[in-house]
Amino acid sequence: MKPFQINLSQQTLDDVQVRLANTRWPDEVGGANWELGTNSAYLRELIQYWQHGFNWRKQENMLNQFAHFRADLDGFGLHLIHERGKGDNPMPLLLSHGWPDSFYRFYKLIPLLTDPAAHGGRAEDAFDVVVPSLPGYGFSDKLSKTGAYNDWTANLLHKLMTQLGYPRFAAHGGDVGSGITEALAMNHADSLTGIHLLDVPYWHLFAISPDDLSEVEKKYLETGQQWQMQEGAYAMMQATKPQTLAFGLNDSPTGLAAWMLEKFQSWSDCGGNVENRFTKDELLTNIMIYWATETIRSSFTPYFDEEQKSPPKPGKINVPTGVSIFPKDIVPAPREFAERFYDLQHWVEMPRGGHFAALEEPELLAEDLRNFFRPLREKR
Repeated sequence: MKPFQINLSQQTLDDVQVRLANTRWPDEVGGANWELGTNSAYLRELIQYWQHGFNWRKQENMLNQFAHFRADLDGFGLHLIHERGKGDNPMPLLLSHGWPDSFYRFYKLIPLLTDPAAHGGRAEDAFDVVVPSLPGYGFSDKLSKTGAYNDWTANLLHKLMTQLGYPRFAAHGGDVGSGITEALAMNHADSLTGIHLLDVPYWHLFAISPDDLSEVEKKYLETGQQWQMQEGAYAMMQATKPQTLAFGLNDSPTGLAAWMLEKFQSWSDCGGNVENRFTKDELLTNIMIYWATETIRSSFTPYFDEEQKSPPKPGKINVPTGVSIFPKDIVPAPREFAERFYDLQHWVEMPRGGHFAALEEPELLAEDLRNFFRPLREKR
């Protein structure tokens, strides 16, 4: 475990400016707005800001206020933030991000969890927070294939938490992170105090006969199928032809921004205006993490790896589970569907927020994490 600081080379920063200036813009269908993908007018505005207003060094300095490390785990280099909580006995909490975000998803949430008393909470609800860049993402090593990304990553993160001195810990995740958190609970139940999820991994539907679904669950399946046809092409591309896609996205910062920006607009509770939820600096900081580390191809690994093409493991997870459903997330699951798979002790349907809850509604999420894990602290 070695201390780490983010420090992009000036050559990287200069190179991206040249590439942005040389963007070859495509023609467009007039009046399409966001219906056919990323809106051209907004993308041009964002790229203009990237060139002339965005200050990466400022964002870098902000991020380096956290305690960053690089861990060597059986030869794999994992980047992580490890922030100690204030107080006598903070609960260790592992936070796992998704795609197309990164460890940056949690930059607003971390201080709310480590020092709740300074943010309207109670000191006894403090957490020791561990935020890795998932394997293949950000400042962790790149990854080609594991054969079972969720299980492989869960085992790696379990080893990380053990080495940090946490034989028992809590875990939270959304998107890719929810599958990893679920795998931790399945494979290392004795080490988990509880798990908290933002979604029920959709692949569970593939393990259930449609005849066994309730009417509410059938509606959920139907909505999911409609979403897949309208919005799911990105996932099929990343799962079936990731290399083809990576050539363009790894070469063009404008192309990379377009690919990722569409998701922040369509998956968030932004009412059509992405800047209702994210500033340009936030959007570009997340994009720059992918761009500078050249991990866009590697970030596709969970989509095409063997595990995602196989049925999920049978059985129910017996670790205490809490779920927060944010209304503008991707196809929110009904409670009765979640009850099939977890020891569901906590279910909250939030009044607002979308897929990127830690960025969109950090206070709501922090309060829910405190509420769910509070009664579990005594059982550590």
